[in-house]
Amino acid sequence: MTSSFIPDLFGVFSLVMAGQSESSSGLPRVAIGLAVGLLVDIGLPLSDLLSTPASAESMPFNCMILPGQEVASILMTNSLSADASCIVTCKFQTTKYDNNPQITCAKPVPAGKEVEMCLLTSGGDKMLKLTEGHAECTKQIEPRNRGAQKSPG
Repeated sequence: MTSSFIPDLFGVFSLVMAGQSESSSGLPRVAIGLAVGLLVDIGLPLSDLLSTPASAESMPFNCMILPGQEVASILMTNSLSADASCIVTCKFQTTKYDNNPQITCAKPVPAGKEVEMCLLTSGGDKMLKLTEGHAECTKQIEPRNRGAQKSPG
């Protein structure tokens, strides 16, 4: 099947759902069955739809105000034993009342590596200190071997 089939799947699901009145309780079984049937038909086993999501783990990070105090460098270390999708958030206090720049950066980080996630500018005000921050990583899950692939025909 072509990749344009996937948006069509969700379009069909939306059309079925749109036909339901607001007073109906829960999702209609027909729409759920249609959606699950189509997902399985395109090669997504039901077990993949119901699997437990990976949990994020806290990671070491450094939200560092650079010389000049108008830019901060956001660093973090993936301390996991595998490559991971990581996210870090830092918020700073500046010399101007009610200007508390915050940034959230996300990208893949190799196992055991420290990387600069992003830079934050203060908008012209001097940054004084970090007021809050946190960083998390979630292991990147390798796709499972889904058995014998169909040969193009």
